[in-house]
Amino acid sequence: MYYLDRRHDVVRIPPERLGAELSTTLTELAQQQFEGKLVDGQNLVVLIRDVTPKGEGHIIHGDGGVYQEVEYEALLSRAEIQEVVEGAVVEIRKFGAFVRFGPLDGLLHVSQVMDDRVNIDEHNQRLVGVESKRDLKVGYKVRARVVSLSLSEISPRDSRIGLTMRQPGLGRLEWIEDAHKKADERGGAKKAPKKETAAKPAAAAPSKAAS
Repeated sequence: MYYLDRRHDVVRIPPERLGAELSTTLTELAQQQFEGKLVDGQNLVVLIRDVTPKGEGHIIHGDGGVYQEVEYEALLSRAEIQEVVEGAVVEIRKFGAFVRFGPLDGLLHVSQVMDDRVNIDEHNQRLVGVESKRDLKVGYKVRARVVSLSLSEISPRDSRIGLTMRQPGLGRLEWIEDAHKKADERGGAKKAPKKETAAKPAAAAPSKAAS
């Protein structure tokens, strides 16, 4: 889930950047300092823009830099338990597949790929269903649900996020499309009109004899 937020923070301007244009310098330093970091424990900063200085900068004894309070707009990403996400397979391992959705990677354990026993071809980066013959490769687009979540503030990319595709409406996007087509075909067969039978001609009414 993504959303915008107005935030306040402090940016340190090093001595060698003090002579440069302030707005550009603050934007570059704020992006370096905050983008790709977790804030408030569970929100990942994806993008920063519209960085504005607030008040005058401050100096600290023994530090040649200037500490400037800023306000900025941040695009945040927040993964949640039970959230449905779409992403691409980026790596196949012997225990499953890693799926990248937005700025994060989640693990699709081999037991959560499909309702079938799965063979693992790590050399060719491929998972294959034994009976269904459905396969999953690097680059394939999938839809999955977040079932476990443990974010790392030190390195968000190393967060542990568990995914599943063993629920209705989830899986490789081509599998989902095929399932919809089969459901439509079954529904169309049930709604097919019955064959009409020819109506029998009505019996002629007996004529009255002339009086």
